[in-house]
Amino acid sequence: MKEKVVLAIGGNAIQKEGQRGTIEEQKENIYNSCSPVLELMEKGYTVVITHGNGPQVGNTLIKTELASEVVPKYPLDVCDAETQGNIGYLIQQAFHNKMKERGIEKSVATVVTQIVVDKEDQAFQNPTKPIGPFYEKEKAEEIMKEKGITFVEDSGRGYRRVVPSPMPKKIVEKEAIEALIDKDILVITAGGGGIPVIEEEGMLKGTEAVIDKDFASALLAAEIKADYFFILTGVDQVAINFGKPNQENLAQLSVEDALRYMEEGQFPKGSMGPKINAAIYFLKKGGKNVIITSIDKLQDALEGKTGTRLFL
Repeated sequence: MKEKVVLAIGGNAIQKEGQRGTIEEQKENIYNSCSPVLELMEKGYTVVITHGNGPQVGNTLIKTELASEVVPKYPLDVCDAETQGNIGYLIQQAFHNKMKERGIEKSVATVVTQIVVDKEDQAFQNPTKPIGPFYEKEKAEEIMKEKGITFVEDSGRGYRRVVPSPMPKKIVEKEAIEALIDKDILVITAGGGGIPVIEEEGMLKGTEAVIDKDFASALLAAEIKADYFFILTGVDQVAINFGKPNQENLAQLSVEDALRYMEEGQFPKGSMGPKINAAIYFLKKGGKNVIITSIDKLQDALEGKTGTRLFL
């Protein structure tokens, strides 16, 4: 039986820093990111792809707010669904075309995924998830005053809007995803962290939030019993003292050490922190192999040549 690999593709593989995020830019970025994933598939692994949507869902929210006097405004959960669909479309088309070039005969499907969250989650009272474009401090303060929207400084790159980010509890379409995997179909799912929904007596209702992509991916990887869970980011390995003369890259990282480093401020909330927490979440849900690395180092990380492996 083929080993299953869940790949949580970072936003940098879709929209690079400094880009406007046009469809043409996103298409090119995704297309250029396909080859390392296809190499895994050619080696016999079953691959499931997840992705972020932070910039895109923020932009979609801006569009629906600006157009609200002309057409009805969309709530945030519907914006989640819209971006999950359109990014999924771009990814599946890129992989379809790239597989044709390489002579790989395989179907690709995007599953627009709902993920159950707890309506009592404290995240609804404390928005922390950055979405959309970056603003200068003065512009962010102007928008906050005018519209009552919350902004925070994000990773030293400017100020971004923040929205609630509850923890994922259950993947609604799990059986459909597993059925596609069993048919050897390349599945793109839980995009942007999925669509947050609340379940009451078996009934589902969307809620305005954005689930963290890495946590949703960790839950997915655990629930489908993935053999490997890759959190893909812009660096080859996790490091302490990042960007300093005494920077130290980590090939292995225990959960105990990871938690200690986080307390020391080594893994900021706006960058590596959520990825470390998602890796720990996967391990505590019974997952075995979790690796943080860049997309172009996938194969090397799988062979232990690079990447950071976390363990209990």
